[in-house]
Amino acid sequence: MSRDLEHAVASDGTRIREQTKPAMRSYLAATRNFAAGNATPRQFLERSLELLESWEPRIGAFVCTNLPDARAAADRATERWRAGRPLSPIDGMPIGIKDVIETFDMPTQMGSPLFLGWRSEKDSASVRALRDAGAVIIGKTVTTEFAASEPRGTRNPWNTAHTPGGSSSGSAAAVAVGIVGAALGTQVIGSVIRPASFCGCVGFKPSVNAINREGSHDYQSQSCTGILAASLQDAWQVAREIVARVGGDAGTPGLQGPETIPPAEKPRRLAVLETVGWDAASVGAKQRLGEYVMRLKSAGIEIRTRHNDDKVAALETDLVNAMELSHRCNGWETRWFIRTMRERDAAALSRSILDRAQRYEDMTLADHRADLRERARVRAVHAELAATCDACIALAAPNHAPEGLGSTGNPEFAVPASLLGVPALSLPLFEVNDMPLGLQVIGYFDRDAGAFAAGAWLMSRLAQAR
Repeated sequence: MSRDLEHAVASDGTRIREQTKPAMRSYLAATRNFAAGNATPRQFLERSLELLESWEPRIGAFVCTNLPDARAAADRATERWRAGRPLSPIDGMPIGIKDVIETFDMPTQMGSPLFLGWRSEKDSASVRALRDAGAVIIGKTVTTEFAASEPRGTRNPWNTAHTPGGSSSGSAAAVAVGIVGAALGTQVIGSVIRPASFCGCVGFKPSVNAINREGSHDYQSQSCTGILAASLQDAWQVAREIVARVGGDAGTPGLQGPETIPPAEKPRRLAVLETVGWDAASVGAKQRLGEYVMRLKSAGIEIRTRHNDDKVAALETDLVNAMELSHRCNGWETRWFIRTMRERDAAALSRSILDRAQRYEDMTLADHRADLRERARVRAVHAELAATCDACIALAAPNHAPEGLGSTGNPEFAVPASLLGVPALSLPLFEVNDMPLGLQVIGYFDRDAGAFAAGAWLMSRLAQAR
């Protein structure tokens, strides 16, 4: 994909080269210059703020910002790098925070007028950990209403007439244009993998419970705090620095793996999943995946599908109802919250939220327990694949981002990993009609490092020319 540039004028009156096509900026790649004294975190941040000024009126990625504190944090990071004592590899990294995750210095409004200006007066666990690692929090990124399906105006930077996906809309868009090297998102259905695919950045949805969610307003049992990032290295490091300081969800071991990204490892055998999303996939998307699978075979990787592997076929069959089962689990788990918001002011809620509440109004505890048993059964079927396949791959979405801002797009390819509770990556490897489309890597529960090792090999050895 091309990176067209034109001249523009920065806020200080100097001439800069303004991006007219998205270009990500890896912070970890820049730290080599910090260590050598050739650049500083403050300089990296100032370029971020130039990009913010240029792109934000076009894409609307942020709800609010705190730039004075960001500059002060970048200055402190600069002094630490100069002294050779950075707090962590992400010391000074500009980061965005999805607006369902609490920050003490900015409101947490959850994409809803019911929470306009609301402050918890504390950081979430993940934000506290990021600050302790030296990260520079630029601002809160746009989320759909309550991280569900009602869009809140962010536009896709590749074509502003198209959706960026959701619910981590602003996080994906901000990373895609280089304003931040990484941003926090959340996923319970497809809210990290889908916007990463649509905006052309790396998306990481970890295993359930891998990253501490305290202070993040996503309560469902499938929910995860995820990372949108400019590279796999940036995604892993941000997740790792959070977990090193606050762990995973209470009572769980959290993300497991090395202090830096696991080395690339060539998979021996991969399962290709079509899932229900295959029927909705475009001809171009299917062609990109088919071409890629042929390249994998040429590289000596064995490919298993539902046509030649009974275990893959069994999993595909069990994933047919992944969307409905996920919605039922989530519907039961959020009924209390939606009821509370409806009683507070139903007129302030979107029609989609009200319809969702109505759909699951009559569920019983017995219904929910049956759904949990079914979900556990499907997870066990997937776990059996670990004995023969290093990972599964699939499209991250059925096509490039669709036109229009009234929907966040089809999540059917992203929902299986959410239902299974396992790690998933969206790798920016494909394009269809000059817009990005991700390759999804689906790993196994608590084996996130293995998914990264396979993903790193796929990115470094088989990435298509842009």
